[in-house]
Amino acid sequence: MARTTIEGSAHWTKRDGADLYLWRKRRKGLRKPAGTVILVHGSSMASTPSFDLQVKGEAGSSLMDHLAQRGFDAWCVDFEGYGRSTKHRPVQCGIERGADDLLAAAKAIRKASGAGSFMLYGISSGALRAALFAQRNPKLVSRLVLDAFVWTGEGSPTLAERRKRYAGAAPESRRPVNPAFVESIFTRDHPGTAAPKVVKAFARAVCELDDSIPNGTYIDMCERLPLVDPAKITCPVLITRGQFDGIASFDDILEFFRLLPNPDKQLAVMPGIAHASLQEKNRAIVFHHIERFFSQPDPIYRG
Repeated sequence: MARTTIEGSAHWTKRDGADLYLWRKRRKGLRKPAGTVILVHGSSMASTPSFDLQVKGEAGSSLMDHLAQRGFDAWCVDFEGYGRSTKHRPVQCGIERGADDLLAAAKAIRKASGAGSFMLYGISSGALRAALFAQRNPKLVSRLVLDAFVWTGEGSPTLAERRKRYAGAAPESRRPVNPAFVESIFTRDHPGTAAPKVVKAFARAVCELDDSIPNGTYIDMCERLPLVDPAKITCPVLITRGQFDGIASFDDILEFFRLLPNPDKQLAVMPGIAHASLQEKNRAIVFHHIERFFSQPDPIYRG
């Protein structure tokens, strides 16, 4: 594919007294996008390290660039408590607040882009935020990708360990983040799935924005699941799961998948991938799944 110029622009919106940062990537001169995409980050890092990571000498490290090159209007948002957004207030930055922040972001994106509905991709707790948003706002979501997703938490070794560490933690509390912690994300499930060069660049990008992050989503995932009702998610859904991901068991995902009412639904298992799929050696696989699903034609015959 011939490369075209990609332009990025920063935007801001407000919700409930908080300033929320949005980042946009699209092809220069783009008039009619293939779709407007909102990318939803997880528990331990802001949006731009997750979705627009730039690694010197490493092609294809940014999902936003990948989508923009293919004609999509790609957006991401820092939820309250993360990155460039407001993070000084003692509030619980959990799944439900994230879904509310996402609605504020969607309204701002609609005003800036003219989009009537959005394609959403969420990873880890971001997948929970995106799924809850789709459940609450069905008319705003045309397609939904849930990556590294967990529904009830049953059978999750990662969450079992996390419950021990965060039992009794205050919902509005924060935890420190440093390069060693970020790097541990890539070794806890199956070492070797990510290149050290990319991991170090990712850790550096995360820690340049945050030295602490909210505990709200961790507490929600340990104590409050399920937060999403699959029967109320009516849009087409793709669930992507890394082969080595320790967050959700297959049985948990399969039961969620079975209960989704829209027949336009897919489940993809990605070989050689653990939890943080977008920064791993096989990230081209998840990039491909996202682009393919977002590009899928709508059915003509529905039966």
